[in-house]
Amino acid sequence: MPTFKFPPRRDEAPQAAELPLFPLNAVLFPGGALPLRVFEQRYMTLVKDCFKQESAFGICLIAEGGEVGAPAVPHKVGTQARIVAWDMTQPGILNITVRGEGRFRILSSKVGREGLLQARVEAVAAEAEMPVPAAVGALVPLLQAMVADAGAERFPEPHRFEDAAWVGYRFSELLPIPAIARQKLLELEDPISRLEIVYKFLAQRNLVK
Repeated sequence: MPTFKFPPRRDEAPQAAELPLFPLNAVLFPGGALPLRVFEQRYMTLVKDCFKQESAFGICLIAEGGEVGAPAVPHKVGTQARIVAWDMTQPGILNITVRGEGRFRILSSKVGREGLLQARVEAVAAEAEMPVPAAVGALVPLLQAMVADAGAERFPEPHRFEDAAWVGYRFSELLPIPAIARQKLLELEDPISRLEIVYKFLAQRNLVK
């Protein structure tokens, strides 16, 4: 069955006051791509609603609970996700790819229909674009090589190697670290601090100098 893709939006999505949540044992970063297998009815309904309304949903790392069964308790900071591709290779299982947009903070949440979490959220301010400092400049050619090796499906364009926030987010996806460490990197609001943490991690393993 062919994969269908939504055309790119011509404007930024407005910050929603309410957002359905998809808690996962994974962290989505702004500008990142994440493949998901959807089979539970509540998330099938969520995806169907997003298709119909061309709307987004929120992805949060699970703090307590699991991905299936009873609604999980999510961490408070997550990333708005928009479906950019989907296919169904077998009945009852939907494969989707989402693209990370802006971050949000959960103010309150409740369990809605079919056990789907609905949250009232506020937007976390986007990090200002700034250059990668020379002190951690070795990160850029390393990331360029990693992105080229992984391919466009994993790291879709535009590539912004000159932007400290974008570079930090991509390394946060790639580093072999626990999900809770990724969550801490997501929650940071200073892109330079994030890059310094990444650089220290890689320098300790002699991957940058």
